[in-house]
Amino acid sequence: MTTSERQSAAPPAATAPAEGIVPDTKDWTWVLERPCPDCGLDSGAVARTAVPGLIRANAEAWAAVLAGDEAELRRRPAPDTWSDLEYACHVRDVFRLFRFRLDLMLDQDGPDFPNWDQDATAVAERYGEQEPKTVAADLTEAAQVLADAFERVEGAQWLRTGNRSDGARFTVESFSRYLVHDPGHHLYDVTGERA
Repeated sequence: MTTSERQSAAPPAATAPAEGIVPDTKDWTWVLERPCPDCGLDSGAVARTAVPGLIRANAEAWAAVLAGDEAELRRRPAPDTWSDLEYACHVRDVFRLFRFRLDLMLDQDGPDFPNWDQDATAVAERYGEQEPKTVAADLTEAAQVLADAFERVEGAQWLRTGNRSDGARFTVESFSRYLVHDPGHHLYDVTGERA
């Protein structure tokens, strides 16, 4: 994949905060050290070989969610909480973003990840107005591409590093375990089912 292809695979940058949503500024890297008390996932205990299967299973669960009633998918349970459709769009873009960042880690030595504002992207991309069937297909494809990419990682590649602007430093292995929490936690946000 060329640099321009990777850049086009990354979610678009945006500048406005999501309407009604309080931006999430928490540092979620703690999920690598202890189980999440909300969704129940113990990311730190996830074997790297399990990550591709977890990504695919998560995408299947989102496809089932997105097969529901369209009006309900678009309804926000509260003004400051994303709808199921908005969460699904976010998960799709997380899969795309993580593929982009994984490629950076594999292609460059200790790259710094470009920042991504998830809330601004939700507004700019009009998450709440997207078509659920299209989102389901795109989410499934993004998950498959990312799962395949993690399956190709081998040997010393698991030790390659990448950095977020907030100072968080990942190896490909810790990055893979950190990833599985986000879409799983958002599935819990939508379904209430713990890992």
